[in-house]
Amino acid sequence: CPGPAPLGLWPWNQGRGRGTLECSSWVLSAPPAPAQVCLVALIFVFLSRAWTLGVLYLVWLYWDRDTPRAGGRRSAWVRDWAVWRHFRDYFPISLVRTAPLDPSQNYLFGFHPHGVLAVGAFSNFCTEATGFSRLFPGLRPHLLMLPCWFHLPLFQDYIMSSGLVSSTKASAAYLLSRPEGGQVAVLVVGGALEALEAKPGGLSLRIRNQKGFIKLALEQGASLVPVFSFGENELFRQCPNPPGSWLRRAQEALQPLLSVALPLFHGRLGLLLPFRAPAPSVGAAIPVQRCPRPSRAQVDALHALYVERLTQLFEEHKARYGVPADRHLVLT
Repeated sequence: CPGPAPLGLWPWNQGRGRGTLECSSWVLSAPPAPAQVCLVALIFVFLSRAWTLGVLYLVWLYWDRDTPRAGGRRSAWVRDWAVWRHFRDYFPISLVRTAPLDPSQNYLFGFHPHGVLAVGAFSNFCTEATGFSRLFPGLRPHLLMLPCWFHLPLFQDYIMSSGLVSSTKASAAYLLSRPEGGQVAVLVVGGALEALEAKPGGLSLRIRNQKGFIKLALEQGASLVPVFSFGENELFRQCPNPPGSWLRRAQEALQPLLSVALPLFHGRLGLLLPFRAPAPSVGAAIPVQRCPRPSRAQVDALHALYVERLTQLFEEHKARYGVPADRHLVLT
């Protein structure tokens, strides 16, 4: 979603525009693909003589247009590339299992916090560098990413090979409704706007009004699993953008127009090289009874339970990752 706000991770109830989803009404519309057609035509027709390849690829794009919303096209070979292990060791990144998960069930993982680029989400759920399949045998993770990134020729094939899929409701519902089980949809709940709060020491989570994923879990009977990435907010430094500042107002105004956040950040030595180091903990599953048309009261009750379990997960593990005892999550 991938990484990330700049890379497109998105909570459904924050979506605006074509191809995104509104929590209140669950409106879904498939965006057209003129960008695909134009870009491929420019590359293969005007800039080369291999026009036949361009035509064949256009046919492939049309035939393959629904794949990002139908489970994607994972590649075990890509997910196991050696470069991901070097990427893991740089931070280093780890995945901590706090409870086993039944592979006969489907799960909706809620990832927190977003951070600037959701590095922990990509490393743990889009690669095998931290041993997801070993820790959770029989489960197949799929990280949800903004639909717009699946309109880029060739790039869409690459991101799908890592397990990324579109973040539309139809895409997530497809995964969570598989009768054979074993599917995991991973959503970065805080979305693009939470990326603007990603600062060292920050513990602010946008979750109080994020209830679209709760409703979906009830509709599909998918178990909820909170995930907290300790250290995610420590990876980059942002330019000061307190609420009400001109920079924050500009960022918030542009976000619905561009569908992505625009945090101004830097890493080590003033570059984009990240600091260190996220280490997500995966909490125990919250069983969810399927309810095709959940009431507001049911959604609110499950949301409250999810927030309670997420807070419990953070409190139980924070000392291990150097968070002072007097620091607590700030839920907004």
